[in-house]
Amino acid sequence: MEAEPPLFSLVVASVGRTAPLEPLFESLRAQQGASFEVILVDQNEDDRLVPVVAHFAGLMPIRHVLAERINSSVARNDGLPFCTGRIVGFPDDDCLYPPGTLARVAAAFAAEPDLGVLTGPAQSPDGGLGSGRWAPAAAAIGRDNAFLTVICFNLFLRRDVLERLGGFDPALGVGAEFGSCEENDLVLRAIESGATARYEPALRVVHPDKRLSPEARDRAFRYGAGFGYVLRKHHFGIGVIGTFLIRPFGGVLVSLLRRRWLAAGYYWQTLRGRWYGYRAAARRART
Repeated sequence: MEAEPPLFSLVVASVGRTAPLEPLFESLRAQQGASFEVILVDQNEDDRLVPVVAHFAGLMPIRHVLAERINSSVARNDGLPFCTGRIVGFPDDDCLYPPGTLARVAAAFAAEPDLGVLTGPAQSPDGGLGSGRWAPAAAAIGRDNAFLTVICFNLFLRRDVLERLGGFDPALGVGAEFGSCEENDLVLRAIESGATARYEPALRVVHPDKRLSPEARDRAFRYGAGFGYVLRKHHFGIGVIGTFLIRPFGGVLVSLLRRRWLAAGYYWQTLRGRWYGYRAAARRART
């Protein structure tokens, strides 16, 4: 007699890390009230994850998959054919699921059979919200709030919705030319396909908060490029686009006046990236 499939498939795309995976997997082991499997998609060129997999393989269902190349969206897509759960999540390899996370998500999907997408915000390890600006209240997700309600490590979709969409756009995400907003693009496509999407601020996943750090400044151009690309790809109006260009421009000016050089560099690279991504998407659309 075949075992019943788990409720959740959790696709973890990993590259360059080993130590953070252990706390993540321990936080998954502590989940109760919902069955799950882990699909670990390995983007490394060495065997650094083999001992981690060997340690946890006897403690929870885990499948080790080798990625096609170093690209977060491609890696997650590589993991999708191995998913057997009805709900798919995408925890980062350095995040933590607080106790009860999967049970909360399972209850939300069970209570709303038409729900296709569920999201929540990022929580800083020090408490409070992190990793960007967040909508303050629970809400249906639409074009007006899709950039205030979605982050990949706290994103859950019904597998049939995900399969219908064909997964993530490989032009977006870490390792791609346009280095962010693959999750926003995915949710926008889900909404456009007729799926119901909802944001719950009480559903939180803990993730390191790297805002206004040297690392954040160095990656701001790539992240900005993904943002600009998605704005153009989904045909947002000039008012929305202008707002998202004016905001970092204002950040540059204010930071310079206050002699906050790191912040000024971050906002400048964000502005450059958004404009680059928008123009690149416009060129692709014409061709």
